[in-house]
Amino acid sequence: MTAPFTARADVATASPERYAKQLAAHLGRRSEIRQEPDGIRIVLDAGDCLLRSREETLELLATAPGTEELERVQSVVGSHLERFGARNELEVVWRRG
Repeated sequence: MTAPFTARADVATASPERYAKQLAAHLGRRSEIRQEPDGIRIVLDAGDCLLRSREETLELLATAPGTEELERVQSVVGSHLERFGARNELEVVWRRG
């Protein structure tokens, strides 16, 4: 069994919890949303992304079985978050783990 591929983004925002909830509510229409002790997990067909609210930061931890699937998770989560946070100029920059 191979280890999953991972990526992380730390998005600077004064409202990390609000953006996590908004992202989960929107993507939850077509995805499974899991409330976990350390955050909100969005489960997509390609993989998943854990959203963790930190002080002044929304931490995104994406996981998928392959590089193409990971890119899909990053694209879906990142593009939606940037669109929701456009007024506040949110920028999602992923780093592979």
